[in-house]
Amino acid sequence: MIIAKNIQKNYDKLKVLKGVDIHINKGEIVSIVGASGAGKTTLLQILGTLDTPSKDALTTLEINGENLLKMKDKEMSRFRNLHLGFIFQFHQLLPEFTALENVCIPAYIAGKEKSATEVEAKRLLDYLGLTERIHHKPNELSGGEQQRVAVARALINKPSVIFADEPSGNLDTVSAENLHQLFFKLRDEFGQTFVIVTHNEDLANMADRKLVMMDGKICN
Repeated sequence: MIIAKNIQKNYDKLKVLKGVDIHINKGEIVSIVGASGAGKTTLLQILGTLDTPSKDALTTLEINGENLLKMKDKEMSRFRNLHLGFIFQFHQLLPEFTALENVCIPAYIAGKEKSATEVEAKRLLDYLGLTERIHHKPNELSGGEQQRVAVARALINKPSVIFADEPSGNLDTVSAENLHQLFFKLRDEFGQTFVIVTHNEDLANMADRKLVMMDGKICN
């Protein structure tokens, strides 16, 4: 599913990632933990193609058998849109659009047909308990509701992998617990792979595997 070898990231003389190797299986939920500055988010962004590793002949990154480091920008953008989903600490919903419209945006970018996309978006929002909220804009939704809309948006193109960066970091305890349970429910029902950076020990320990980062490397 995800095979990365010798992932390095340097900013001038600062070495953020120092040769990370990682192998994640299909349908696996993996948490990545560590102190601030350990390189967790940088690694997640590189695995999710939102950033690029520093050039090194021994560095490789594959998802679903595709060599991502050999893709051109346009090809990479399409792969990201169709195969990868993202959930962030701050939901990043567009404030001028409704919940339904926010969820549909990645599918529209992929060129999918409007009516079929809306049907799928409504199905996801219903699945996530937001049937009565689909026409509400983000400022009319609670924090937990906004994050569930973000989850639906991440799922709309049926991606193989969901990358989540502190997904419950901005939620109250109950909403966070509900979101954590939702990830496992989604994995069990839809078979998605999850890679989650988190400081939440409960979520980290629920994962199939917990990877600990320290000083730009995975320690376990």
